[in-house]
Amino acid sequence: MSAGFRFGLFELDANATGLRREGRVVSLQGQPRQVLAYLVRNADRIVSREELRKAVWGEQTFVDFERGLNFCISQIRSVLGDDAANPIYIRTFARQGYRFIAPVESISHTPVATTASVAPQPALAFLWRNPRLRALAFVLVAGIAIAAALMHFGKAAKPSPVVAVVRFDNETDDTAMSKFSDGLTDNVVERLTSLGNGRYAVIGNAKMLRLPRDQRDLAAISTSLHANYVILGQVQSFGGQTRILAHLIHMPEQTHVWVTRLDRQLTNPLEIESEAAQKIAGQFAPPLASGDTSPFRTQH
Repeated sequence: MSAGFRFGLFELDANATGLRREGRVVSLQGQPRQVLAYLVRNADRIVSREELRKAVWGEQTFVDFERGLNFCISQIRSVLGDDAANPIYIRTFARQGYRFIAPVESISHTPVATTASVAPQPALAFLWRNPRLRALAFVLVAGIAIAAALMHFGKAAKPSPVVAVVRFDNETDDTAMSKFSDGLTDNVVERLTSLGNGRYAVIGNAKMLRLPRDQRDLAAISTSLHANYVILGQVQSFGGQTRILAHLIHMPEQTHVWVTRLDRQLTNPLEIESEAAQKIAGQFAPPLASGDTSPFRTQH
């Protein structure tokens, strides 16, 4: 009976209770882990979003399922180090669903020999009986432990930057465009998370980030979410085209670090949404990862 699945450097147990990378436990929340497990078990086909809803959330009422599933896929890609634009694990099929594309191998646990069952090697025993060599070994081990501790505290002293992605504003006269701007917001969150690879944290689901523009308080967002950066977005009508603007703002002084602009005819909303999110995330990820606060730059 299969005890789990192996794909790339990762192993997932059959009950989706644990994920490991090269033997080390990887932190992944419950629902994202269940979504990953379902995709892995059905790696031979495309799994629809509706099928995932029934498999993971069941028949219970979940009013924000779309955003919840987007969050799950985003978290999975972040943990696996996957890129939505060039995936090696999960590929998105527009209007269809997702497919796990990496080779999957069923695995079973094998007993691991304990140190007590391993016979001591004569050469090592001889070295251990030598007082001088034993003392040297203690010094080396202590040195390694101290170095590891210093590295740990050094990393802890410099926390990763946090970026809060505010809901993109629909500044057109078409109220139906709000669906496009909301989808674009979620797509930017997903792409940024995927590109971050742990170098920065992305917050996109907080209620205060979804408030209308006239109720928005950037200072409160920065303070409440401990955000070092805020991303603001606008969707506008411009000469028969749709203009998308994204602003990367450093907090608390609210200085612009980067602005990205994209002008397109909205013939294929999903395609434009994906293109814009990829461009925004690709340009914002490097300064976020490095903690850049350089003066304003703009890209078209």
